[in-house]
Order: sequence, then structure tokens, then C-alpha cells
Amino acid sequence: MAKRRVETMEANRAKLIGAARKAFAEKGYSAASMDELTADVGLTRGALYHNFGDKRGLLAAVVQQIDVEMASQAQEIGARVGDDWNGLLAEGAAYIEMALNPEVQRIVLLDGPAVLGDPSQWPSQNNCLQVTKETVERLIAQGVLKPVDAEAAARLINGAALNAALWIAASGNPKEVLPKAVEAFRHLATGLLAKPK
Repeated sequence: MAKRRVETMEANRAKLIGAARKAFAEKGYSAASMDELTADVGLTRGALYHNFGDKRGLLAAVVQQIDVEMASQAQEIGARVGDDWNGLLAEGAAYIEMALNPEVQRIVLLDGPAVLGDPSQWPSQNNCLQVTKETVERLIAQGVLKPVDAEAAARLINGAALNAALWIAASGNPKEVLPKAVEAFRHLATGLLAKPK
């Protein structure tokens, strides 16, 4: 019986996140109605409050889901490149390019920071930071990067990618800003190389 209850709760949670993701992407956080959202999936506001506390908690869950997907996609792109250094650059560029996705723009890069605060403090961003730090540590050990503090370098690399994405999302012409942001990101990261290429 307890297992069935847990499965129902997980299913309700997934329904609410899916409905919220759709509503937040289409209408934005402030215009999305919690009554409509819960009714669309056959649940009550009580289910929303039980699972997420409030609308802000639901947004945090949606942002977490999308941000994890973004990180995973960027890591897959980086892994295809073949070496840690170029993979790191490819991951950062991929993350920046995701700012062109309307769902990412609205939910993660515009509404997320406005409602949830500093993205660098989000749990999903901290997971990305740890992955970047491990890559930086390997690159330092290999002599590819200067012997700098790995956490500091990882924070600056991730911060540059995040801020480039935020700039693109807030821009009046994201497609025009994208190549400038990616180029600047690559130049900044290249400054960490032990032997500039």
C-alpha cells in the first residue's frame, strides 16, 4: 500500500511539473494560473502545495528539471569532441547556445532569476560547477591549464557561460548576440591555457 502511495505521489509530482513547464513556457511565471494548471492534470491546489509548497516551489522544480537537461545535453556535446579542453569549450558554447530555446529563455533565464534569485546558487548550477571543477583539475594535472585554483577557474568559466546565456535571453536580438557571446567566452577561457594556442 505504501509503495502505491509513493508511486501516486511521484506521478502527481511529474504531472504538475509537466503542466507547469508548459504553462510557464507559454504564459510566463506571473501569468500562469495555478488553478488552470492543476485542473489541466486533474489535481487540486492541495496536491501542488503538498508537493512544492507554493507556485515558487513549483517553478524551482521546473527550473531544476530544465537546467539538468541543459547540463546533460552540454556534457554530451562536450564528450563528443574527444579531449577535455575542447570538450570544456564545447560544453560552454552549447550552454550559451541553448539561450536561443524559447522555453529555456523564458523559464530558466528570465523568470528563474527574477523569482528564484541568483542562478549560481541553484542546486543544478552547483552540480554543473562540480563537473567543471573536475575537468579543470584534470586539465591542470595534464599541464593544459595554468596551475590556478580549480574552484575559482570553474566558477569563472561557468559564470561566463551563464552570464552570456542571460545576456542572450534578455537581448532584443538574441541571434545577433549569440556569436559575440560565444567568441568572448572562448577568448576568456583560453586565457587559462598554460601555453596559449
